[in-house]
Amino acid sequence: MARDAVIPFLDLGAIHGGMRSEILAAMERVLDSGRFILGEEVTAFEQEFARYTGTTYCLGVANGLDALELALRAAAIGPGDEVIVPGNTFIATWLAVSRVGAQVVPVEPLLDTYNIDPDAVGAAISRRTRAVIAVHLYGQPADMRGLRSVIAGRPILLIEDAAQAHGARLSGERVGGIGDVAAWSFYPGKNLGALGDGGAVTTNDGRIAEAVRRLRNYGSTEKYVHPSRGFNSRLDELQAAVLRVKLRHLDSWNAHRCEVAGLYLRLLATSPVALPTTPEWAAPVWHLFVIRTPSREVVMARLHDAGIQTQVHYPIPPHLQGAYAMESFGPLPLTESIHREVLSLPIGPSLLLADAERVAAVVREATAT
Repeated sequence: MARDAVIPFLDLGAIHGGMRSEILAAMERVLDSGRFILGEEVTAFEQEFARYTGTTYCLGVANGLDALELALRAAAIGPGDEVIVPGNTFIATWLAVSRVGAQVVPVEPLLDTYNIDPDAVGAAISRRTRAVIAVHLYGQPADMRGLRSVIAGRPILLIEDAAQAHGARLSGERVGGIGDVAAWSFYPGKNLGALGDGGAVTTNDGRIAEAVRRLRNYGSTEKYVHPSRGFNSRLDELQAAVLRVKLRHLDSWNAHRCEVAGLYLRLLATSPVALPTTPEWAAPVWHLFVIRTPSREVVMARLHDAGIQTQVHYPIPPHLQGAYAMESFGPLPLTESIHREVLSLPIGPSLLLADAERVAAVVREATAT
């Protein structure tokens, strides 16, 4: 098959090619400044991303996992505490809890959205519960109102893992400021991605913001003065400069993702695959377009033979990973079923609608009875 017939899962080269001069100019600006750590670019990006998310504070950090961990540490969550997390998520959500010494308490998702089930959260709350992490999985907002209702009147922090949801909205409000604190990843493949690792914490809570600001920089806000033990987790100037360029394109990129998703939903409506469901209050940004089918391996093979790249997000749930083999969480049958059947189709700012039509056609052929 000719190379030009391949439909990539996500073509970062095409995305960056359209803004090459903007990115190079931003990088040259950093080079000329001679300032590479916590300088003007990071400050400017933090201000711009805070405005974008409608939050008061944004703190740039090294990556999304650090963002989650620092959010937990800023709230003094640690050994002896429990944190409720989705069973159906990328392992980073769990690792952040483990890294602060707290106990992971996984709960099942809602099958229609794959996001955490507020009722399951309510059943899992104990006197040791200090936080709930809601992952806006695949770019679709979790039911934050339902979660708020469940934890109302309790001293429980509501954390947004927004690593896949840059620009998503819930009842018109952008995610990132709906919970008490939010963690972001700028991994290159995200809707807003850097040219390497990067992350951020957003919040409207000044105490949490100040704690993260201190923790990310060796426990210091004044050079060589360290009132607490911290970490080296800082968004660097080059990545911040690139993110400032890409933030200006984010809404148009998300709009195209929505157009592709709408096309998939229409063209696959009569196929036997399970399609994503969006609540009326949610405006997803389609970081991933995920179908579900018990014939996943067959469909993947047919798409591969047609020159169409796919991925599985995720093949093994966290509770079945070796990293958690020494812990007993009990069965999570719904989570396990989802992970056996999900398949992510190509989607992104550079995917042609004609190529999306071709993807849908192959899926229909592969699942025809």
